[in-house]
Amino acid sequence: MKGTHEEIRIGHLAIRFLLEGQASGGSVAMFEFDVAVGGKVPAAHSHDGYEETIYGLAGVLTMTLEGKRIDVGPHDVLCIPRGAVHRFDNFHTVEAKALAVITPGILGPEFFREVAAILRAAAGGPPDQAAIAEVMRRHGLTPAA
Repeated sequence: MKGTHEEIRIGHLAIRFLLEGQASGGSVAMFEFDVAVGGKVPAAHSHDGYEETIYGLAGVLTMTLEGKRIDVGPHDVLCIPRGAVHRFDNFHTVEAKALAVITPGILGPEFFREVAAILRAAAGGPPDQAAIAEVMRRHGLTPAA
């Protein structure tokens, strides 16, 4: 099945779902994401309901997994187990691109759309962190303390 290839932009990130969970009977979801130079996911989090596997396509993402920094470049693979606290940064001088595989496929594009809407509502100011945390929890992500 083909994904919609809708691009969802969240700050320095661009996300494109290639396969949504319902198309695989819930077994897997897959999205490609670009991270601009200096881009990051500052909200460390975990997810108890699924594993996330990151496959590097271009550039280098510096993943922080359980407090340990791990660079993921082209053809590198990192499995993020259920419950592991993680986040990432692009500290490098070129855009990074990676593929994320979610098993089972319970995370979908709606999570990213909702976070993007909260950031748009902030109009360049600080986003509503409580609203982001609520969206995260509703979609199976647990914000780290």
